[in-house]
Amino acid sequence: MQFSSLDRRRFLVGAGALGLAGLATPSRAATKVNLGVLHLGSHAPSFIAYERGYFRDAGLDVELKFFEAAQPLAVAIASGDADYGVTAMSGGLVSLAEKDAVRVIGGAMMEEKGRPGALLLASNKAWDAGLKSAENLAGHSFGITTAGSSFHFMIHKVAQAVGVPMSEITLRPLQKLGAVVAALSSGQIDSWAIQPSIAAKMVAAGTAKVIGTISDFAPNYQVTTVFTSKANASTERDKTKAFVAAYARAVADYDTAFVDRTASAAEVDALATLVHAHVDAASPLDQFRKTMVDDAIRINRGLALALPSVTEQLDWFKSEKMVKDTITPAMVFDTSYVEILK
Repeated sequence: MQFSSLDRRRFLVGAGALGLAGLATPSRAATKVNLGVLHLGSHAPSFIAYERGYFRDAGLDVELKFFEAAQPLAVAIASGDADYGVTAMSGGLVSLAEKDAVRVIGGAMMEEKGRPGALLLASNKAWDAGLKSAENLAGHSFGITTAGSSFHFMIHKVAQAVGVPMSEITLRPLQKLGAVVAALSSGQIDSWAIQPSIAAKMVAAGTAKVIGTISDFAPNYQVTTVFTSKANASTERDKTKAFVAAYARAVADYDTAFVDRTASAAEVDALATLVHAHVDAASPLDQFRKTMVDDAIRINRGLALALPSVTEQLDWFKSEKMVKDTITPAMVFDTSYVEILK
């Protein structure tokens, strides 16, 4: 194991205070934890906590496991292949909660009216054919990863807001984010909604046009949540509290730098560089930094959970027959770890 100079100083100071520098008892081994993440700017706190040692400070030895969509991440939590995850609620996650396999323990990214958020995009082909706003979505296709994904819920909210029947929009499930990006860029699908870190890159490359902002159609939408296994939530409370506390530290860094914009320029540079390496290392760093500063979506401080929003999503899954009618909020949400937003 390699120690930083700060770790060495802490060790020697502590051992010297006891007069036992030569006989110090080794510190307790950190608890191994797998954290499921996606290559998205909204997962920045995962990378900040990992790189800045916040997990280590909390006694956790974290390994990052990357996924391409919310659904397989939920399955990984249920199977024990991952311990904690931060991603959107999905029909699959709710079904696993009903089986007592997973629990939502906090909230993460949240849409706010008047703030940067996910963007509704049109392909160039669809734009040229008249898809210039959300009101024009009838008769067009929309890309999603899977049925019951956040993308599915977003287009439901958009259609509901503008009065377009969902029956007039063709959903195209493409499983992976990269596949949806490619399909929109090539005109194989007409529209999509995605975080600005990806949307801005597509618009800058000239492969898509912006036709709306999701926060205009779904204000106070709790887009992503923090979840874990039922076992971790119920019987590994100390470990789970440590995870939440470490993650919340990183959220504070992220919000201060990119959302509230009250951090120093040096801090913004440091965080942008750190996140860039995990999210989009192939892009120019200056461009990535600008996107993070201009378009970062708020992550709830302390991982507070917007219960009205996630309950609305649960009710929608039920109405669409994606999950059983008998599933209750108590089967899905463990509200004992974080502040609950009403």
